[in-house]
Formats: sequence, structure tokens, C-alpha cells
Amino acid sequence: MPSTFPIRRIVVAVVLSCTVLVSTTACGGETRTPQSTSQNAAEKAAPVAARSSASPTASAERQRLAKTRFVANAGLAAGAAYQWIVKPFKAGKFKKGAKGRTFALVKAGLAGAFTYNRLKAATENAKGDPLLSKALAPLSSGIDSLKDLGGKLRKGDASDADVGKFENVIGGVKDAGQKAGAPVTDQVPSAGQLSGG
Repeated sequence: MPSTFPIRRIVVAVVLSCTVLVSTTACGGETRTPQSTSQNAAEKAAPVAARSSASPTASAERQRLAKTRFVANAGLAAGAAYQWIVKPFKAGKFKKGAKGRTFALVKAGLAGAFTYNRLKAATENAKGDPLLSKALAPLSSGIDSLKDLGGKLRKGDASDADVGKFENVIGGVKDAGQKAGAPVTDQVPSAGQLSGG
């Protein structure tokens, strides 16, 4: 019996490490550059003649892909903000003395950084569609205001106004998407996606 305990630990550690590695590999590429890795790969794979021609079909396809990417990124941002910031805050999990406060604050900090990151990616995606770009333009300062709130949440220094910023910005992004024909629905990211950025 004593010899199986370390083996269990090793197996659990390997499985968790692989899960985090796969999760961060799956979504980590879009967080490091202004243009997403998948977008770069698609551009490199396209023939030079197709890229240089301005056919209506290519433009329509580019706009459709921009909307699809926008919806995915904005949905993940909305899901993370609601699940790990707004909902626990309203339930009182961030208050001193609350059970599980430290864990809730760490998750909220990660969710804050993740939400900001996905909203910035959604803003970049929106540039591929003129209507969506125009609808999202007034929200850029609101999105930028979320940059440091992840750290504030992690430290337990967030106020009602800070959490309200997340709700307002996410609501504005959803409204902009709806008006531009790209409705956004909340998609709760996995823990691996959340920690991977």
C-alpha cells in the first residue's frame, strides 16, 4: 500500500500537466501578437494571387471569419467575467472572512486578466468587419480600463465599481455584436484556458 501512494501522485501530476499543456497550446497563440496565429497561418497558406485580388467573395469570407472569431473571443470573455468575477462577487465570496475567499480571489484575478485579453483579441477580430469595427470603436477605452483590474481582484482590493466595469464593458460588447449581426453568448472557459491566458 505505501508504494502506490507516490505512483498516484505522479500519475495525477502527469495528467494535470498534460491537460494544462494542451489547454495553453490550444488558446495561447492568440494572446501574444496583435494578429492571431491562426490568422497568420491562413494568410500564409492562401495563394499570393488570391490575397492580392479584391474579390467580393474573399472580402465576404474575411468578414464572416472576423465575426466568428469576434463571437468566440467575446463569448469567452463574457463567460469568464460572469462565472469567476460577477457571480462570486454578488455571492459575497470576496468579502473578508468568507469561506473559500482566497481561491475565489485567485480565480477572479485570472479571470480578469483572461477577460481583458479576450476582449482585446475580439477588438482585433472586429477590425475585419467594417460594421462590427464601427460598433465596437466606442468601447475601446472601456476595454482598456479593465487592464489592471485582474491584479486588483487577486489582491482583494476590487470594489463594486470595479466589478460594475466588467459588467458594463461586457454588456456593451454584447450589444455591439448584436447590432453588427454577431450575437455573443457566454462561454465559460475551462480552468486550463483561464490559466493559459
